[in-house]
Amino acid sequence: MNPKAKPFVKWVGGKTQLLDALEMVLPVKFSEYGNLTYIEPFVGGGAVLFRILQRYPNISKAIINDINPDLTTAYKVVKENPSELINWLRMIQNEYLPLDEEKRKQYFLDKRHRFNTKLPESLENTALFIFLNRTCFNGLYRVNSKGFFNVPFGRYANPKICDEQTILADSKLLQKVEILTGDFEETLKYTGKNSFFYFDPPYKPLSKTSGFNSYAKEDFGDVEQIRLANFCKKIDSLGHTFVLSNSDVKNQNADNHFFDDIYQQFNIQRVFASRMVNSNAEKRGKLTELLITNQR
Repeated sequence: MNPKAKPFVKWVGGKTQLLDALEMVLPVKFSEYGNLTYIEPFVGGGAVLFRILQRYPNISKAIINDINPDLTTAYKVVKENPSELINWLRMIQNEYLPLDEEKRKQYFLDKRHRFNTKLPESLENTALFIFLNRTCFNGLYRVNSKGFFNVPFGRYANPKICDEQTILADSKLLQKVEILTGDFEETLKYTGKNSFFYFDPPYKPLSKTSGFNSYAKEDFGDVEQIRLANFCKKIDSLGHTFVLSNSDVKNQNADNHFFDDIYQQFNIQRVFASRMVNSNAEKRGKLTELLITNQR
């Protein structure tokens, strides 16, 4: 059997646990739309992208975007140079795995420093990006105010740094995907006659301590959340369909109507999803998340 395409990086906030719920809110007869354009302005790890592209061959083209240039460069390398990337990752894996923990940590810190020199060579940049993702603490991606990756070393006994089958399967699927780096509103110019948007923006934190600091140098606060809601109203007025996921702030405060207010004209559903990354173990587990769509 051919291996299935799936995210080639671990990604906090990934939507693997929401995939079934997301498919339940897709437009009626989604699989029958002709020349469908799929647009994902906050692609992240790509769990939804890879699921949708494999399930719905009627998608003639896909547009993905992210503000993180290291991530979008990685998608381009996986798409265009999978074999060369595999060679890089295999070399790093062969160097790293035989080391004891102390030497692994130093190897990790050395590669993190090199990654933060902003390598112009995309293959090495992506190889280090994937290596750091597979060996850092909890698979987080976090940068400081200068844009430097600063996640500490993670203690994994046998991390899979070179996942050859996944990279090859993803590369094949990405051939009909255009990869952008920039603001989410720029994706509007790529719409076609039948266009579907899936939005997975940085979630609004449920408390002051529940965010992951910075995914990029630029924050995605309430002003950006409102700008995104206005963008959804715009694409709705143009006849496009969308589904958006976000945190449910009512988990923290039942009187907080932030999302209910800014998306009041749309269909808002609350679904259960597990959140596994939290510094407080007692706060991990089932919480509701929002699925918002303009499907009536």
